[in-house]
Amino acid sequence: MSYERFQPAPVSRWRERLGQYWKLTRGDRPIGWLLLLWPTWWGLWVAAEGVPPWWTLAVFSLGVWLTRSAGCVINDYADRWLDPQVERTKDRPLATGAVRGREALALFAVLMLAAFALVLTMNRLTILMSFVGVLLAASYPYLKRYTYLPQVYLGMAFGWGIPMAFAAVQGTVPPVAWLLYGANILWSTAYDTWYAMVDRDDDIRMGAKSTAILFGDADLAIQGVLYALVFAALALAGQQAGLGAWYFGGLGVAALLVAYEFVIARHRGREACFRAFLHNHWVGMAVFAGIAADYAVAGARLSPL
Repeated sequence: MSYERFQPAPVSRWRERLGQYWKLTRGDRPIGWLLLLWPTWWGLWVAAEGVPPWWTLAVFSLGVWLTRSAGCVINDYADRWLDPQVERTKDRPLATGAVRGREALALFAVLMLAAFALVLTMNRLTILMSFVGVLLAASYPYLKRYTYLPQVYLGMAFGWGIPMAFAAVQGTVPPVAWLLYGANILWSTAYDTWYAMVDRDDDIRMGAKSTAILFGDADLAIQGVLYALVFAALALAGQQAGLGAWYFGGLGVAALLVAYEFVIARHRGREACFRAFLHNHWVGMAVFAGIAADYAVAGARLSPL
């Protein structure tokens, strides 16, 4: 038998295109979706004081995936001038030319329209607030050209699902929602600074801006302050929401996880900072587990035998 008979069949054109689009949306890297999902679930559970209505949960969970995917697409479109020069991003579809700019914009539009179609099943306040979410998601990628604080703006975009969750469940956005939103802005700024520390040298060379560049040699100290403020805001939010021991136990676990991040990244190595960034998935999960457990235990106490 000839060796050629054992060669893999060539990938069809449409499958290759779908693979490139999947890569463009970071479908192969779920960490961004999870970092967006956990705070959205924080908001849903606190707003509903337990498990939210199933359709609302489905809309927001799927909406998280759609908007995060759209955000990745528009981010790569905005960074198509920068990504080819950065070691970590030089193989992205727009950077290599595997996907054209107009294709990326079309994909962004499709994803955002699908997310908006889901939002249309919610109440009027939620629909109106979704327009702010679109503005935040579409404008974020361009901030790194003009300000050293794109990580803060990322937190504003990533956390917008929190006030929207309260709008969907309660028809209003109470102060506790804004406290959770503020906590998420601080948290996103902190974990995305780990991410920015990975690319700091490349960003300086290319003229891009980030909190990692702004913080300079004080980065670890400022990271410590940011995370301290995150837990202070989460503690205040829990107090306002009437959450108890299970919630604060979840915060304690999350704090230990954050402490481990500083152990990982203490020498500021690229790989270490990236691991610290990825580790925040467990932080968000721990906070959510505390919220869900607290409401579940409280509900069990109140339910009749």
